Amino acid sequence: MKTLAARRRDVMQHMGSGVAIIPTAPVQIRNRDVDYQFRPDSDFFYLTHFPEPEAVLVLVPDRPQGEYILFCRERDPEKEIWDGYRAGIDGACEQYGADDAFPIDDIDEILPGLLENRDKVFCNMGRYPDFDKRLMGWVNDVRAKSRNGVHAPGEFVDLDHIVHEMRLFKRVDEVRTMRRAAKISSQAHIRAMQACKPGMYEYQVEAELLHEFRRNGSQYPAYPSIVGSGANGCILHYIENNAQMKDGDLLLIDAGCELDGYASDITRTFPVNGKFSPEQKAIYEIVLAAQHAAIEQVQPGNHWNDPHEAAVKVLVDGLLDLKLLKGKADDIIEKQEYRKFYMHRTGHWLGMDVHDVGDYKVDGIWRLLEPGLVLTVEPGLYIAEGQKGVDKRWWNIGIRIEDDVLVTKSGNEILSIDAPKAIDDIEAVMQ
Repeated sequence: MKTLAARRRDVMQHMGSGVAIIPTAPVQIRNRDVDYQFRPDSDFFYLTHFPEPEAVLVLVPDRPQGEYILFCRERDPEKEIWDGYRAGIDGACEQYGADDAFPIDDIDEILPGLLENRDKVFCNMGRYPDFDKRLMGWVNDVRAKSRNGVHAPGEFVDLDHIVHEMRLFKRVDEVRTMRRAAKISSQAHIRAMQACKPGMYEYQVEAELLHEFRRNGSQYPAYPSIVGSGANGCILHYIENNAQMKDGDLLLIDAGCELDGYASDITRTFPVNGKFSPEQKAIYEIVLAAQHAAIEQVQPGNHWNDPHEAAVKVLVDGLLDLKLLKGKADDIIEKQEYRKFYMHRTGHWLGMDVHDVGDYKVDGIWRLLEPGLVLTVEPGLYIAEGQKGVDKRWWNIGIRIEDDVLVTKSGNEILSIDAPKAIDDIEAVMQ
């Protein structure tokens, strides 16, 4: 609660006489009367840890009755029998630290009063269009009182810039959670390696991952798991996971669990039969060397693009050695000719969202890496069947190696270090 209160105070320091209004995510219907599993909005959860739907956070600096207000569902014994426990108004204050709480059904009557004589509204406009319409309605209610000497907010300010900059830098408790999430996911990848064999279906390996996630306390996967064998490994966001795995194919798994609101994101690639072929080994060693070079660049004071540039150089040099590219390395990099084999960037921010919030450039310049930032490092090479000018022996080799890396004061920490990635280690685990 102290951590959450400190976060809310940090937000309010930027608000002056404004008011912040942050809804949680709406419930989404899956089909007919079945909803998708609810997951709170990340910004809302970052400031409240309130896990229920139909809730709105309001921050009102210097409000005598309390600055942190939570609108939420009331207790309802009958509905709780069917759908589970609710914190209710009392629980919002006692369990989640709200200074004041009101029923969500009363928000139309109460919230306009909280907007009166406030200069600005801080919100995440555009994220939930239906809620935006309600917000404008509340502002218009206040405008209608102008003849009574009441003034409405005259400015809407994007709250994302404030909250997302805070979320970008992970505190000790957040790092602890992310380290644990990465450890669970690493063990899941090991389990997948040990279970994998020719003739199995991709979804059977996916089931091994999900089992390991859930049995270790993860609430759900951080994203749909990618389990792609053979040609499917060359599809960057392949999630069908329904093909039968063949002897001689590679299996690319991009999967990570979410734990207490924080994501992990790990990719490993290994042979279905437990033994790399010479061609698979050659491409794999290039990608692994590129990842090592990129991770070495994850240092405080380096900029965001340094790991990507290091990875690209190693990938291009390796492809030239195998004669999969021709020409001079500098020219290939300048013209981005490598993109037919490597078409994505080398990483992204990681945190509450798997592609986490935070600017990659500041004032048009790549952001400098600082302690507390967490990013993925994930170079790859994808040689799809039918690549023009590429010998068939290289076809359907898709390899990506991804780790979660924390920037520290002295360098970096690989949070997902427990997931094997050296060829000898992978083959040993699979035996």
